[in-house]
Amino acid sequence: MSDVLDESALYCPCCGEPVTVLVDISPGAQEYIEDCEVCCRPMIITVQLSGEDLVVQARSEDA
Repeated sequence: MSDVLDESALYCPCCGEPVTVLVDISPGAQEYIEDCEVCCRPMIITVQLSGEDLVVQARSEDA
């Protein structure tokens, strides 16, 4: 079984800059921490699959 990767664009909840994250959607819904490529602060990334739609959101650890 191969991994299924999806590139998602969102805004960093810490600095507000646009960033791109590469998401492995093969495990389905998940939550993990990834550092912002602009400000290097940690973002909590939430991935949800709703039918055919992929929903990727980011929030700061303080939220």
